Amino acid sequence: MDKLLPKPVRASATQISDLTNPPDANVRGTVFGGVVLAMVDKAAAVAAMRHAGKPCVTVAMDRVEFLVPIRVGDLVTAEARLHYAGRTSMEIGVDVYAENLAAGTRRHTNSCFVTMVALDDIGRPAPVPGLLLETPEEKARHAAAEGRRKVRRAS
Repeated sequence: MDKLLPKPVRASATQISDLTNPPDANVRGTVFGGVVLAMVDKAAAVAAMRHAGKPCVTVAMDRVEFLVPIRVGDLVTAEARLHYAGRTSMEIGVDVYAENLAAGTRRHTNSCFVTMVALDDIGRPAPVPGLLLETPEEKARHAAAEGRRKVRRAS
């Protein structure tokens, strides 16, 4: 089977969750942005490796927007999905949610885009499969990612 045959977005979609604790937070009881970014990076890496079938590294993280604070005791979930797959790089969109388990409420806390590159056995960029777009939402995310890629390459 050819590993470079296009793969659907759903095949690599990833969800990572963790319960926040006091060491994750500042003196106000809200979770450090770096803790959230580490979760984002892990979720993006898993989605990228699932898609590429090989090790992947972070090249860039952009459009990080912290919308509401995450509090100690919240269950934090990072949901990652591929938006774009190029020759060796991929853009992964990650949405983060915080859930107050006692109240049963869930809120969107932040989103960002992570660019990952697949690596071969000696650490050089390696080809990745194409992305099979199945829904209108996936097609729209892909078109927006292509636009962001063009802007990045022009700067």
